[in-house]
Amino acid sequence: MAEEKELNQALPEEDSDIEARHEKRMEEMSTLLSQRRMKALQTLLEEQDEYDVAEFLSELPEQQMAMVFRLLSKEQAAEVFAELDSDQQEYIINTVTDTELGGILDELYLDDTVDMMEELPANVVKRVMRIATPETRALINQYLKFPENSAGSIMTAEYIDLKKYMSVREAFARIRRVGADRETIYTCFVTSRDRKLEGIVTVRDMIMADEDAEISSIMDENVIYCTTTDDQEDVSGLFSDYDLLAVPVVDKEHRLVGIVTVDDVMDVMEQEATEDISIMGGVTPSDRPYMRTGVFEIWKNRIPWLLLLMVSATFTGIILSSFEDALAVQVALTIFIPMLMDTGGNSGSQASVTVIRSLSLGDIEFGDLFSVIWKEIRVAVLCGCTLAAAGFVKILLVDRLLMGNESVTIPVAAVVCITLALTVLCAKVVGCTLPMLADKLHLDPAVMASPFITTIVDAISLLIYFGIAKTLLKI
Repeated sequence: MAEEKELNQALPEEDSDIEARHEKRMEEMSTLLSQRRMKALQTLLEEQDEYDVAEFLSELPEQQMAMVFRLLSKEQAAEVFAELDSDQQEYIINTVTDTELGGILDELYLDDTVDMMEELPANVVKRVMRIATPETRALINQYLKFPENSAGSIMTAEYIDLKKYMSVREAFARIRRVGADRETIYTCFVTSRDRKLEGIVTVRDMIMADEDAEISSIMDENVIYCTTTDDQEDVSGLFSDYDLLAVPVVDKEHRLVGIVTVDDVMDVMEQEATEDISIMGGVTPSDRPYMRTGVFEIWKNRIPWLLLLMVSATFTGIILSSFEDALAVQVALTIFIPMLMDTGGNSGSQASVTVIRSLSLGDIEFGDLFSVIWKEIRVAVLCGCTLAAAGFVKILLVDRLLMGNESVTIPVAAVVCITLALTVLCAKVVGCTLPMLADKLHLDPAVMASPFITTIVDAISLLIYFGIAKTLLKI
């Protein structure tokens, strides 16, 4: 215990903090660069993770970024290049020589190269394709023909393939021979002579087996796989459902053409989550970071939704205009319109967000529609009754007694509270139904999130409100 205590005291406090150590490394590299101690900076860069180096480069002015990038070894440069944003990649491509660019392309994994090609301008793509080897060009063209956001568009061809007649000893010899250039060596794929997928075997399986055992005796023939045209979001679901590190991708003839690895899926999950959040907030998704997105581009992403929602809100104005006489007779009704509309919109958003998440996780499907509606109805009854009771007390105590508004009578409070309960009920049903209908029509369920549901529920709540008011208050 005494030795452990002395050791803890000997360690600087900041070294126990990952973030502090990260900031310290960044400061050290910045200091070396400012002092132009390039040899020391190069040595320090070699010791850093490629993600940290990419982060350091992204914070530098473009000229300094290119200068520091040239300090990296060929292997590290390729790894760091893959972590940079498309704008930074484009600048580096325009500053390096053809020889240097060819070295980067040789070291890049194919899926990273394809991702880069999809983001770069046409003139930069032409230069990259001109410098790439014929084999790389052929593979890039093949990958770019796959549908956008499909398994084929995110897969890589750098995988370990084995034959089932190989012994474990022969398999390890092949892994040592070709594994350095492969995306993963832990999961290996067993193929036939015509490249058809026959099984899967892990390094763990081979380590635990006898060296003379054939791969056919230890491989798993029940392989979880996807096809080149499967949606990338469905592929990411395979990883979460089966806890996989890599998924093989096959063509229509069941031939193995590539694999999708867990790091690719992490990017897909981030991309899909960003798209859903943007759409649910009424914004067209953008692939560019916020600080690197121009004001005009942000305006283009937001204004169509704002215009659409503004026009759709016209229905609310029409309803209010049609009940103008009723409002003139009972002015107190106007006070509670914002509360009813906000509560309805919030209730619908709660249901829609829950259902959208369940749809994305595969917990529910369209066949569960009536079960989901029935559950939301029961939830709405509980929420509606609670809100109505609390609202009734609030209206009488705050609006009538504390604020001294004599026009807020018990019948008016009753109208508001009944409307509140029915609005919550309708909002919950609408909020859970629209995303499931969108999913059935092969649309993004997130499109039916807050903005649209709020507009629909606003109109419904006003119709209910004035309908009950005309009945109970005789106006």
